Amino acid sequence: MFNSSKIEELSNKIKEMKSSSPLADMDKNIHALIKGVLTKMELVTREEFDVQAEVLRNTREQLAALEAKLELLEQKLNQQ
Repeated sequence: MFNSSKIEELSNKIKEMKSSSPLADMDKNIHALIKGVLTKMELVTREEFDVQAEVLRNTREQLAALEAKLELLEQKLNQQ
């Protein structure tokens, strides 16, 4: 029913029309706008977030251990 070359020709004409129309520029402008907004939001990747969450978890554990040691030392100091 449809000739492959006719479909190819139609596809090429549509591509030409799109590239010569303001839509091509609008697509680039929208991409730049979204990229700029995301950059201003200072978003991080999931991997970076997970790394920082692990660092925070380790720091909290160390803080808890140090607080426990400090409490023991204060008790020993008060007993003297």
